[in-house]
Amino acid sequence: MSGPFTGPPFSGKVALVTGAGKNIGKAIALDLAREGASVIVNGRSDRALVDATVAEINQAGGQAIGALADVTKPDEVARMMDAAVASFGGVDIVVSNAGLRRQTPFLDMSFSEWREILSVALDGAFVLMKAAVPSMISRGGGALVSLSGISTHVGTVNRCHVSASKAGLEGLMRALAVELAPHQITANCVAPGAVDTVRGPTAGALPSTLVEKGIPLGRKASVSEISAAVRFLAGPDGRYITGQVLHVNGGVFLT
Repeated sequence: MSGPFTGPPFSGKVALVTGAGKNIGKAIALDLAREGASVIVNGRSDRALVDATVAEINQAGGQAIGALADVTKPDEVARMMDAAVASFGGVDIVVSNAGLRRQTPFLDMSFSEWREILSVALDGAFVLMKAAVPSMISRGGGALVSLSGISTHVGTVNRCHVSASKAGLEGLMRALAVELAPHQITANCVAPGAVDTVRGPTAGALPSTLVEKGIPLGRKASVSEISAAVRFLAGPDGRYITGQVLHVNGGVFLT
């Protein structure tokens, strides 16, 4: 033992998780709260889902508030940050999980659909982090973690906009890792493969490259396996890791 036990690893930390009403985002919010963080649970429009996640955290003895905000809109994100400061004093951890998925052939894809997908995953991450980083600097550092994906690394038909948004997101995080390092802020991505979640109606069928028979480990990931990777990068054991993409895909893509 190197020193005295100091309590939960995220005790005294504040985490903001976007798209946290269900699936991976909810698992991340619950995981960070379980480890001691106060959590701002974000969703774009479904108040019931956000409130359910907040209630689950608070009923278990944690601390959480809900915040509806469209991450593509700077004014809404600014109000969400104001709520974080008013409730918890600021933020130390930002998890950019919000995203949209569509499956549309390239030649059938409109420019408006292309922009819609990029606006959430890429523009939204920019807006979110631009709003949060000043608070993180004032609190002595922090962690930025974005949810990327396997599509941008293996190529997936009918999802060129999704792949492009995630590739841009990884580039953004690498740049921020270098630029924000003097402020003791790390910036990393977690890139899931196939995950056992409830797919939205616009997401379409799981790409053939990601069905269980094509995954070396023979199964999809659980949401807890993705949240564990986020927790590691955001926590005290991940403070010397920055500018990286942590792949959690069962062996489908090997770096």
